[in-house]
Amino acid sequence: MEDFTARLTENAAWMAWTWQTGLFFVIIASLLIVFTLVALFKPERARVGVLGIPTTRGDRLFITLLGSAFINLAWLGLAGPDLGWALALCLVYALAVFRLV
Repeated sequence: MEDFTARLTENAAWMAWTWQTGLFFVIIASLLIVFTLVALFKPERARVGVLGIPTTRGDRLFITLLGSAFINLAWLGLAGPDLGWALALCLVYALAVFRLV
């Protein structure tokens, strides 16, 4: 088992993994699992929301993740590496896309 762990660490070293990167991927994977389970046990019809197009929960999740990526990239380019306010903006964006505000 130690040999496997050592090889895995060597092969993944070029990716510069940090705990923040790992947490990000765990959260994304968890969201996908939760949304899949919700879709299986409580199917929904597409509805028209603030976007003006018919979307399902999964569509809104994808749009939220994509929009959040652009918000963070724009924040990095315009305001610098402090992403606290960008995260707050992403949460407001997500609430708007899911029509919770």
